[in-house]
Amino acid sequence: MMPTLFFYLFSTILLGSAACVVTARNPVHAVLFLILTFLNAAALFVLAGAEFLAMILVIVYVGAVAVLFMFVVMMLDVDFVQLREGFQRYAPVGGVVGLVLVAELFASVFGWEVSPHATVLGTSATPANVGNTVALGEVIYTHYILLFQLSGLILLVSMVGAIVLTHRPTRAARRQNITLQQTRKVADTLEVLHVPTGANMKQMGIFRPKIAETLHGQPAQLEHEEH
Repeated sequence: MMPTLFFYLFSTILLGSAACVVTARNPVHAVLFLILTFLNAAALFVLAGAEFLAMILVIVYVGAVAVLFMFVVMMLDVDFVQLREGFQRYAPVGGVVGLVLVAELFASVFGWEVSPHATVLGTSATPANVGNTVALGEVIYTHYILLFQLSGLILLVSMVGAIVLTHRPTRAARRQNITLQQTRKVADTLEVLHVPTGANMKQMGIFRPKIAETLHGQPAQLEHEEH
């Protein structure tokens, strides 16, 4: 009785928080609802006996991914008004993609069938020497290794796409030229000046050492010693 009650409780909170992630106008609130969704999903994993997946969900997704989302949203200062300017232009493409996703959801919900071996597997005894983590690793890295690697590639493409979309090159940014730094000579970067007595900074040529300044109407006699 109690596991069933907790199952419906966590499921209700999970569905509500997942809906709030999509409908929340404030991105910070959306990330907080996402954390709540992950926590309730981890509780459902614990009820199902998959404690390893529950700990992975809490440590990886809540402790790393969701917190990273929070820092990114709060520190990037994204102009959401500017992002929404092209909404009408991309609305037809977005509508087509949404219809495809809805069709896939209906196909997955109404097209699945119960395996004839599900009842036998559900009532069979669990091996005493095989833990939950060992069994999960054996299934993922043996029977579903190709799908597991494909999911990793999809995540990699998503990460690269997010970087490309958010990267805005600026002309004022200063970048390193490693080749120029390695091939430069001492004479091109270092210059020792013999400063006359009483000369000020402008007369010394601190800002433009290659250009001779004028001292009281006469060219400055600055001796250059290169090292």
